[in-house]
Amino acid sequence: MNELNKEHNKKQDRSLLKKSLFGTLTVLLLAGCSTTTNKDNASSDSATSQTEQKANEAGVNQVRVEVSSDITDAVAKVEDAVVTVINMQEQNMDGFEGLFGNSENTSSSEGSNLQTASEGSGVIYKKDGDKAYIVTNNHVIADSDAVEVLMKDGTKVEAKLVGKDVWTDLAVLEVPSEKVTAVAEFGDSNALTVGEPAIAIGSPLGTNYASSVTSGIISAKNRSVATDTNGDGIADWETTAIQTDAAINPGNSGGALVNIAGQVIGINSMKISEDTVEGMGFAIPSNDVIDIIAQLEKNGKVVRPVLGISLLDLSQISEQQQNTVLKLPENVTSGVVVAKVEPGSAASKGKLKQYDVIVGFDGKEITDSIELRKAIYSTKLNKEVEIKYYRDGKQETTTVTMTEADESL
Repeated sequence: MNELNKEHNKKQDRSLLKKSLFGTLTVLLLAGCSTTTNKDNASSDSATSQTEQKANEAGVNQVRVEVSSDITDAVAKVEDAVVTVINMQEQNMDGFEGLFGNSENTSSSEGSNLQTASEGSGVIYKKDGDKAYIVTNNHVIADSDAVEVLMKDGTKVEAKLVGKDVWTDLAVLEVPSEKVTAVAEFGDSNALTVGEPAIAIGSPLGTNYASSVTSGIISAKNRSVATDTNGDGIADWETTAIQTDAAINPGNSGGALVNIAGQVIGINSMKISEDTVEGMGFAIPSNDVIDIIAQLEKNGKVVRPVLGISLLDLSQISEQQQNTVLKLPENVTSGVVVAKVEPGSAASKGKLKQYDVIVGFDGKEITDSIELRKAIYSTKLNKEVEIKYYRDGKQETTTVTMTEADESL
């Protein structure tokens, strides 16, 4: 029994020794491995106390790490040129002015009921004297009664709409240059390589998240993306775009897609928003942007030829109506139906009529309205083109002279 007690006591002593050593090691690590002498217990306690205090102070202080990379360098070059674009619209305040007065979100115009309707992004690309120019998406400023721009430093200025184009979804704004500190540089979108880094800068969800940065890669070039320009749920245009997996969210529209050199290689415009889809955003290529904004600055619009018709895809017409109204042969399964002809237009002068079905334009086969629009808009003004169409079951041909468009066919 005595031997068992002795052994038990030895184990306790070893356990205490281990605890003592572990405790001493922990203190040394936290205190930076400081040492003390045993000459004076009081001075030892004081030194220990001072050491612990320094350790606590060191633990609270933040360690600054200088981080620099190709991405941070690229962002630094362009971020001050990316702004928030605020779409202001008139609100019906009947019956409320007397109770509450004007909203806090109203514009500077006295008695105005302008309020924020939506927010997007934009890129300052040019500074000329007392004016600076911003490119954004047409859908960002659509239906606006006024537009405001929030600069990177928080300064808010009124903007003037210079021009817009619904088909390319681009618009140009003008602001006073006195508050502009940076101008973005465009890069060559034709020189992009799939897999190279891509950086998106903008204001996802609006001003609360202004100047947000996300990064990814160029997923693909020259993607054809069907778009609905008039909100009827039917695609009526096809945009050629850069695909990226950099996060693009509502509010990023009109912002910059940037390469690793800090150059704008696209204007972020849209994304595929479905529960089963991630990382599929699209930007208008910079080379296309440069051409369009030059026309918007000069003319306020993009000058295109017009045929002068309202149209429907044949696929939107029931089989019964194709047979009874259009009287098409069974072998005609695609084309564009003329829904209306504008008086005095190129189509009217070319003797096109309602319910004609266009199947050819200037030597190109036409299967739907997107193909027809692209064929029309690629035609030079005043050029004579041949149109093939079906009327009452018979194929016919006419020649029309393409005249200038306003904003639609």
